[in-house]
Amino acid sequence: MSGGSTRVILTALAANVGIAIAKFVAAGITGSSAMLTEGVHSLVDSCNHVLLLYGTKRAARPADAQHPLGYGRELYFWSFVVAILVFALGAGVAVYEGILHILQPEAGSDPTIAYIVLAIAFALESWSTWEALRAFNHSRGKRSFFRAIRDSKDAPTIIVLLENGGALAGILIAAIGIWISHASGDPRWDGVASVLIGVILGLLAILLAVEAKGLLIGESADPELVEGLRAIAKGIPGVTDVGEVVTVHHSPDRIMAGIDVDFDDAISGGEVEVIVRRIEDMVAKDWPAVFRVFVRPVSG
Repeated sequence: MSGGSTRVILTALAANVGIAIAKFVAAGITGSSAMLTEGVHSLVDSCNHVLLLYGTKRAARPADAQHPLGYGRELYFWSFVVAILVFALGAGVAVYEGILHILQPEAGSDPTIAYIVLAIAFALESWSTWEALRAFNHSRGKRSFFRAIRDSKDAPTIIVLLENGGALAGILIAAIGIWISHASGDPRWDGVASVLIGVILGLLAILLAVEAKGLLIGESADPELVEGLRAIAKGIPGVTDVGEVVTVHHSPDRIMAGIDVDFDDAISGGEVEVIVRRIEDMVAKDWPAVFRVFVRPVSG
């Protein structure tokens, strides 16, 4: 994984640890269910970022006899675990606490400290989101935001970006819930806010799980790269046609490729070997993310 993604995770981790502590303190003082939910949310996010860092380290291990293509996909495995944790802990605890507070409402104290903590949390989450968004925009090119989210192979950056988006929405909902609860004198609104936060986290977790699953089972590279590989093979003398080009991501910046090539029947086996070597060298130069190329001779 790139250094930019590592920086995004570390930034998010630093922000969420501080936010979680502040939210739990505020929840203890105010008795707010929404604030407690937000504290759990930030704690879960902090744990998730630790898992992503762990997955990054594991994925960087070199290939060995047992895993000849390396451990890159382990990053996608831990990304899938993060999605499950967001759903089970983040969304589950939020909905549970919200329903409990609706059924057994407890009047809270002066919410001023809660507003202060939420404002600080919003500022820190915005900083973390900006770092993730900057890394994301650097790689998405001219694609639309949602198209780039769907096509991205950098699971950690996408997770941080979407988690932070959910966190910002949760902070706003918590603030509104606390305000309505205090203004109306009905503490059940605080519980309603907690349930809404849980619903947002649940939807977010499902989206993360779908994206992580696709990467875990293997997704192809961008069409631009596939066509680039095809053009390289077609442009070499001695190649009469190029068939299927198969690519699979093993990590955000490690791709395996297979190219079906129809060679001129008039050339010798030695010349075929030279062509294959030339294809490999050109791919390594033009598309360094492709760490392994398999060229398969086929009949036209």
